[in-house]
Amino acid sequence: MTAFTLPPSRLPEVGTTIFTVMTAMAQRHGAMNLSQGFPDFSPPPELLAALDEATRAGHNQYAPMTGMPVLREAIAQKVDKLYGARYDVDAEITVTAGATQAIFTAIACMVRPGDEVIVFEPVYDSYVPGIVLNGGTPVYAKLHFPDYRPDWEQVRALITPRTRMIVLNTPHNPTGTVWTAADMQALAALVRGTGIVLMGDEVYEHMVFDAEGGARHESLCRYPELAERSFVVSSFGKTYHVTGWKIAYCLAPRALMAEFRKAHQFIVFTVHAPSQVALAAFMRNDRWYDELRLFYQAKRDAFRAALSGLPFELLPCAGTYFQCVGYGALSQEGDRAFVERLVHEAGVAAIPVSAFYRDGDDRKVIRLCFAKSEATLDEALARLRRWAAAGA
Repeated sequence: MTAFTLPPSRLPEVGTTIFTVMTAMAQRHGAMNLSQGFPDFSPPPELLAALDEATRAGHNQYAPMTGMPVLREAIAQKVDKLYGARYDVDAEITVTAGATQAIFTAIACMVRPGDEVIVFEPVYDSYVPGIVLNGGTPVYAKLHFPDYRPDWEQVRALITPRTRMIVLNTPHNPTGTVWTAADMQALAALVRGTGIVLMGDEVYEHMVFDAEGGARHESLCRYPELAERSFVVSSFGKTYHVTGWKIAYCLAPRALMAEFRKAHQFIVFTVHAPSQVALAAFMRNDRWYDELRLFYQAKRDAFRAALSGLPFELLPCAGTYFQCVGYGALSQEGDRAFVERLVHEAGVAAIPVSAFYRDGDDRKVIRLCFAKSEATLDEALARLRRWAAAGA
């Protein structure tokens, strides 16, 4: 009998994600987990009550492939109110099984073998595998360190006749950078007159801080010239503290969404029905978005104030619920080695930012998540203070 030979891997350079690795390490060593980006506090009680009501009301069978009409209507109203963008409920909005599925589906329906897709490093880890699995070639633009701003002349130089898509992420994970209106105008100038499609990962859209100074989320939806060529993805998990529900949505103009749905129906088909009904009911509270922003801004401010007394360099945090810090004053060891030592010695887990670079570019920066309860953050900070006092 001939022995079975495993075919060559389609993702030979991909292993277990750094998020899974660091969370597992935190669990093994009893460390405070500030690595993986999920809250450790409960979602709104009203949302849980709405989910219970939806299940008891009989919404327990397959939802429509495109999503429950009541939720798509709520999404359309939200986007119109926030960004002045009108999407057709039936043809231009699709509910997905989390943002990762939406991102993969947008890539799958557009990218063909030989196509190039521009991504920005440090790059969230799900983009490049989706590009490669669909036969595309990732092309890397680098955000400028330490403020992680895009370099539009560099992007211009990377565009070729084979460029099919540009993937952007604002507010940006892992760095907390928020793109500006000027960035969007520069992007529009680059793609004008081309067939380039945009994919906007906007899952942290409601976590843009310092609104009193004029800061706001510059969604692709705000710009008709960009929206007409864009898939825009957002996440209910991030917005309502329910990352485990894995519910998100994608917006796109009719022709793009038609292609998206061709792939979507065979990748996941449909999404958990009672959760959709519950989310639609909770979305009637449109004060939530401002409350959420202020909630996380207060956490950011308190977290940064506490970290300022430690031997870290605080990098800007204009959005998301992540704070990046430099540790070069403490050590010149690699960031992966540093976060492992941080788990063992301080009892705190973080993410090495080099994990978001294809070449492991190591600027001695780690990412900490502050989407945690006060008790968790207080204990993590106390451990860091004791560790620093002991000589780090």
